[in-house]
Amino acid sequence: MSVLYLTEGDVRELLPMPVCIDLMESVFKGLAGGAALNHPRRRLVLPTGATLHYMAGSDGAYFGAKIYSSHPKHGAHFLFLLYDAANAEPLAIIEANHLGQIRTGAASGLATKLLARPDAATLGIVGSGFQALTQLEAMRAVRPIREARVWSRSAEKRAAFAVEASARFGIAVHAAETAGQAVRGADIVVTATFAKDPVLAAEWISPGTHINAMGSNRATRREIPAELVRRADLIAVDSLEQARMEAGDLLLAFEEKDWDDPRVVELKTLAAGTPIRREGQITLFKSIGLAVEDAIAAGYVYRRALETNRGTRMPGTA
Repeated sequence: MSVLYLTEGDVRELLPMPVCIDLMESVFKGLAGGAALNHPRRRLVLPTGATLHYMAGSDGAYFGAKIYSSHPKHGAHFLFLLYDAANAEPLAIIEANHLGQIRTGAASGLATKLLARPDAATLGIVGSGFQALTQLEAMRAVRPIREARVWSRSAEKRAAFAVEASARFGIAVHAAETAGQAVRGADIVVTATFAKDPVLAAEWISPGTHINAMGSNRATRREIPAELVRRADLIAVDSLEQARMEAGDLLLAFEEKDWDDPRVVELKTLAAGTPIRREGQITLFKSIGLAVEDAIAAGYVYRRALETNRGTRMPGTA
């Protein structure tokens, strides 16, 4: 047994966004065809406020589990345990904070590729934290984004984000004074916040807009108001099973019968080739985050690490 340990730096170097978007398309096609498997997230909540989260998935060649701990006052710590699907051999332990950041952006990128208008060029972002930068990176990978506007509660943070993103991506990124200014008129909207209550108003969203809502994976939290959920012409989720457990944006807007609405589809169905009419439609991707996404990304990082001689062999392994 030989187990490779890969750091956050290794992941950043080995997992470029365009490649990760292609990986997401592949794994959702795998889910559609039955080659990939996903086990929803579970949580162990302690009286101290600490929580252990665990989720598992397989892309066919690899399987594994993402395990992470979090505390509202002390942050979060992520690991992915990767195994060979053919023989169950442990392959790697991967620090998975940036793995999750990149694949979350890539899942939004895939949804945008499938749902947004081909000429979508303006992006409105609500949130300027850890996930926002890779969301912008993913949007630029699949659409001709020329301008982005960002708003978050901290004027200092949104200004810093605009400066960093402008320099990194070579496009005009502006810090907006209000969430409405960031979102109104945008072809694509991203919400990437820790908000408990909606950060958008339904009247800000014009026909033809695509929305990626990826900040909440708790049943009691939402970024999208119920009115906007009702207005959407199509609602894509990464997993109906997991959405019914965690997608507060939908759970707080839906009645039980709404889960059977033909407007609600899984991303695997879209990735497998179901045609989507985009003209004039409001489309919404409610991202929760699946372990199968981590599994395929982790497998790619592992292969690239072997090819480039990255990582450290764990003590006691050959």
